[in-house]
Amino acid sequence: MPSSWRAARMAKRKAEDGSDSAPTPDPTSTSDDGYGTKISAAKRLRLERERIISSGRKTARTSNHPTDGTNDQPEAEENVEESVATLLDQAEVMRNKIAEMSEAEQAKTEQETAELRLLKEANTVSSNALSNARDEASGTKYTTSLKTTWTAPKHILEMGEDQHQAVREKWSILVEGEDIPPPLKRFQDMKLPQPILDSLKSKNITRPTPIQMQGLPVALSGRDMVGIAFTGSGKTVTFSLPLIMAALEEERKMPLIASEGPVGVILAPSRELARQTYDVVVATSKILSDSPSGKYPAIRTQLLIGGEDKREQLKMHQERGIHCVVATPGRLKDFLGRKQLNFRICRFICLDEADRMLDLGFDEEVGEIMNHFHYQRQTLLFSATFPKKFADFAKSTLVKPVVVNVGRAGAANLDVIQEVEYVKQEAKIVYLLECLQKTAPPVCIFCERKGDVDDIHEYLLLKGVEAVSIHGGKDQEERNNAIKMFKDNLKDVLVSTDVAAKGLDFPDIQHVINFDMPSEIENYVHRIGRTGRCGKTGVATTFINKSCEESTLLDLKHLLREAHQRVPPVLEIMDDPQEELGQLNGVKGCAFCGGLGHRITDCPKLDKDARRVAGGKKDALNSGDGYGGDW
Repeated sequence: MPSSWRAARMAKRKAEDGSDSAPTPDPTSTSDDGYGTKISAAKRLRLERERIISSGRKTARTSNHPTDGTNDQPEAEENVEESVATLLDQAEVMRNKIAEMSEAEQAKTEQETAELRLLKEANTVSSNALSNARDEASGTKYTTSLKTTWTAPKHILEMGEDQHQAVREKWSILVEGEDIPPPLKRFQDMKLPQPILDSLKSKNITRPTPIQMQGLPVALSGRDMVGIAFTGSGKTVTFSLPLIMAALEEERKMPLIASEGPVGVILAPSRELARQTYDVVVATSKILSDSPSGKYPAIRTQLLIGGEDKREQLKMHQERGIHCVVATPGRLKDFLGRKQLNFRICRFICLDEADRMLDLGFDEEVGEIMNHFHYQRQTLLFSATFPKKFADFAKSTLVKPVVVNVGRAGAANLDVIQEVEYVKQEAKIVYLLECLQKTAPPVCIFCERKGDVDDIHEYLLLKGVEAVSIHGGKDQEERNNAIKMFKDNLKDVLVSTDVAAKGLDFPDIQHVINFDMPSEIENYVHRIGRTGRCGKTGVATTFINKSCEESTLLDLKHLLREAHQRVPPVLEIMDDPQEELGQLNGVKGCAFCGGLGHRITDCPKLDKDARRVAGGKKDALNSGDGYGGDW
């Protein structure tokens, strides 16, 4: 009976497919292999797999090189190997492909994999640094930007996107985002109040800088923004004018009363930078209130920084209300936490030197400040250096942000002549006097350590040089007096740590001397940016020796090349792995800190941030660079 049933099935199968092929063998049994020999099921499976793989390779070769000029094979047969091969077989194919690659290609592939993993793990920015806890809890997600009454002139809008892009290309302005407002080449087209236009004209400022051409229209239209431009390019005006215009609009709608406000906030990482920004906002507001027409109300601004009397800082708010606040994060957080200040009508916040503000230790403070907003706000982030980790974080957090980039983030100002000299450690302070002869005063000298600042200051005074010094260890009154005397040209030399490196505007500085090469290339870019401002040319001299970290020197080497500056032989002869690996993942240099001379796998800042995490927030805020005293 079984034999006749089996014969019937064989006959039926032959009738259906017209083939004489034998039925598929049962893998659980032993059977004949065609040569009269009984083989095991495991061996038959292995032979069958090898036959299928071989058949798949033959099919692929036939489909790629047909002998008769046609391709009659079914499409499914072209991928036989991929569909039936086991994971072990696929791994073997992958190993064979890697073996065929050159050593350089293998190294590049391994480097790309390691960098992507490190960049994913190295996100040290708190996820809620720019978000609001109330919105997070309620599930509120803003999909449209904050609405304002400002619009670009009709004749500009009618020009079309092609002409707008031509203007951006002419001025090397790179933009990212949706529905980007057009760039405006004249202040008149920005619809600024006439007194401000007259003031700019009296100062012989006839046209906006590239960051102002695109940044002001974006900020005035209420869009969230990331602004990246080299030092001395006019970023302060780009974010202070929109704040003043927002305050002016709010005051006209309903004048502020006691204990009301602010309308907008500007945060800065250091007291000196906050004071400088405060002076700009106050001066601009005064131009409006003092105009002969008398139609512009007074805009009140308050400076909130550490080291000064809290009662005096709150006096104006309690008596009349304030429109604008310029602050360091610690003092502002303190007032908000004590409910001595509130953000009920606040709709504007700007982070100056945002990469530093979002760095470890500061992001938590910024996040706590953001939690006090009651409604949607416009967020602006500005800096000359903006590493990829912060740019990606900002673009994922802000509402339909517009990224305005003038030049590469972290690039040096091309108006600065950079000179690098090898000087032994014991000879630096003596050679300093010779370097001071290069240009006329004023001159700024930067050091890494507070102790070196005091030693150099004392040495210069003994040599008859009119010098002042500042660092985070000095009290605020002494720091204020030193900055004021230097700006008023009463002193020729300012000796400082990095507390004076970021954002401070000294328009007439002729020469910057880096007594120590900073450990991070970002700080070098900010330091030399104190000269060569507003279109003027300056000189930066940097002392290097064998005590400098190799990765930092390689960053310096590439930065000099990028700026078309002379590279000293001591840097030129250094072994440079970047020249072998080139650009990976579309990123030139380090994706973490932006340095051009190393990759993220060798980033010194990555290790530094890891040590800060281990050491805790207190160590991060009091790291010796002067920022710790700003809270």
